[in-house]
Amino acid sequence: MNTVFAAATPATRMHVVWDWNGTVKDDLDDHVYALNATLPALGGAPVDRETYRAKHTVPIPAFYARLLGREITEQEWITSDNTFLTHLRAQPVRVREGAVELMTALREASHTQSLLSLCPHDTLLREVEQAGIGHFLERIDGRTGPSGGTKAAPLTAHLAALGLADQAERVLLVGDAVDDTDAAHANGALAVLHTGGLHHPAKLAATGHPLTDTLADAVALGLRLATARRDYSVCV
Repeated sequence: MNTVFAAATPATRMHVVWDWNGTVKDDLDDHVYALNATLPALGGAPVDRETYRAKHTVPIPAFYARLLGREITEQEWITSDNTFLTHLRAQPVRVREGAVELMTALREASHTQSLLSLCPHDTLLREVEQAGIGHFLERIDGRTGPSGGTKAAPLTAHLAALGLADQAERVLLVGDAVDDTDAAHANGALAVLHTGGLHHPAKLAATGHPLTDTLADAVALGLRLATARRDYSVCV
């Protein structure tokens, strides 16, 4: 991949908030493996990649309900989540092909970047260190509270910590789930999804949200959308 972005000016500089699981981290197969380690104890059958992607949703307890045909109890959720995370953490960290080159190109063009995930914070920090990408990122935030939530409130706190709470118009969130777009919109930011993550492309396309097949295309589209939004605001 040979990604080059035009050098940003103070007026055009964007901040890219990366999602982790299914986006920068290429871990769909790891998620399927970890999920299948939890389902037998709940009376569920193993799933394949397509079923996982078609039924995956946030918050995650709703995902289990879709797979099992019933709501799970609080204790079942706690036990299943711990089992899932144990199996997921045991897998090697693989960064999506082209992600490092893309982050490099963004930095060289004077855009800034950070990482926000619903993955436990200590796990996220360890995996980012293993991936060797921490030097690209202004901030790294994982989940510090109970699991099973959505990304809107964490994004609010993430942007506030970055000093961007009042500059959401220059924030682009790149992710793989409808929850990423919902979080961005709730905070006044842009979002572009990619099709290579944890959610099935058909499900993402049905939402009508901006969607691309690669991370590079997601960033390029996001930058174009940001330019169009700035031009529109000037005109009106």
